[in-house]
Amino acid sequence: QVQLVESGGGSVQAGGSLRLSCEVFSGTRRLESLAWFRQAPGKEREAVARIHTADDSTTYADSVKGRFTISEDNAKNIVHLQMTSLKPDDTAKYFCAADRYWPGFHDADNWDYWGQGTQVTVSS
Repeated sequence: QVQLVESGGGSVQAGGSLRLSCEVFSGTRRLESLAWFRQAPGKEREAVARIHTADDSTTYADSVKGRFTISEDNAKNIVHLQMTSLKPDDTAKYFCAADRYWPGFHDADNWDYWGQGTQVTVSS
């Protein structure tokens, strides 16, 4: 059974920074992809960033490129999302996701495993 536990959300003013963490409990199951998605009220869940666990290649949504960085601490089985220059439009619940393969980035239905989410609120 795969379990993903997010932490690090909170409230911050525009221009500020936050770091989200997702602890990955995967047992013997090998996970090839880790990602962050977000969902604002009344909106669909959208992909933010993903990382390949073998070669650390990354993909970012255009809206966060240059501001967010996804990284993996292999020793601790934690994936981070460093968020800088935050904007009110970044306000959402952020979810950690994982998959056994390298699924399509944008379609949340492609991803096998999900955390419960952590709230990020950016005030202007």
